[in-house]
Amino acid sequence: MNEVGNGINNTIAPFRVLIVDDMATNRLVARSVLARYGYEVEEAESGEKALSMLAERQYDSVLMDIMMPGMDGFEACHKIRTELELTLLPVIMLTSLSGPDDVARSMAVGANDFIHKPFNATELLARVNAAVTHKRLTDRLDDTESVLFALARMVEAKDLTTGDHCDRLAHRSIMFGKHLGCKSEELEALRRGGVLHDIGKLGIPDAILLKPGALDDEEWVVMRRHPEIGARLCSSLKTMQMTTDIISCHHERWNGSGYPKGLKGEDIPLLARIFQLVDVFDALTSDRPYKKALSTEKAIEIMQQECAKGFWDPELLGQFIALLRESAEVLELPRSFAGDKSSTIFDSIAGLGVDAKHWIK
Repeated sequence: MNEVGNGINNTIAPFRVLIVDDMATNRLVARSVLARYGYEVEEAESGEKALSMLAERQYDSVLMDIMMPGMDGFEACHKIRTELELTLLPVIMLTSLSGPDDVARSMAVGANDFIHKPFNATELLARVNAAVTHKRLTDRLDDTESVLFALARMVEAKDLTTGDHCDRLAHRSIMFGKHLGCKSEELEALRRGGVLHDIGKLGIPDAILLKPGALDDEEWVVMRRHPEIGARLCSSLKTMQMTTDIISCHHERWNGSGYPKGLKGEDIPLLARIFQLVDVFDALTSDRPYKKALSTEKAIEIMQQECAKGFWDPELLGQFIALLRESAEVLELPRSFAGDKSSTIFDSIAGLGVDAKHWIK
């Protein structure tokens, strides 16, 4: 256990953990393990008390018992995500329940991890250490762009089928932007948007994000929050204002049928309209487990059909098609982008003293 404990780097400020359990003995055991290694630990005896404390103070992680009188852990976790909107706060469920339905339900309400009682002290410390380190890293998003990019690439790395998706989107968006005569700061926003557009998926439970089958209606409600989550993550950065428009609006549609706000026509920011054409073209012309890549001409045909339905800006689509037919080669990803990105991801984080490999499942 010493090796795990020594891996905690909290020289800036102690990690603060909230333990939520109606049993004082259980709280005491967890507190003794964490306090020994420098954690600042606070306790709540009920879900209601935990919500009140979370509304008043910031925490790096929550250990949540499931079986509690009144508001149980499932309901408390759900309210943390929806009412308090603490989408990135790590919540670890502690319970004696062991059925697969219990684990699934925990993930569905937004829990990040699940530890069975009676827990092993080493396991508890290791899981809390991973959770709070992740949380502290996300809290430092406004310190450096490289951290944002590393986190976004972790989202991409979870889906092994997308390959160099973010790199392709960044490059193609820049090339289309140049074709349209965009200014240098707009081109930079398009580059960042290519990488950061789905960073809000950090706030989506893996049970939904990586679900192999179709999402049900409730799961789609959760999934459709990712543009707004991503926009909130980046909105405090002055250099990211135009990029935030791409992140928040890349799922909007010209006729107002998109999400999250149902924006229509030119109410959708220009850079978002540029980016979404590149995004859909990339999706159509890339291999996926459920389909083969389409040819450029077939992709154009489908995009024209979708434009007729009101999905895309017709003027911009005309410009994009012209670029594809006149200079398609400029949209090809340069060799300098190719290769294994895993070292880039981990190297980006290494300067913060964090081992991120355990985040990618």
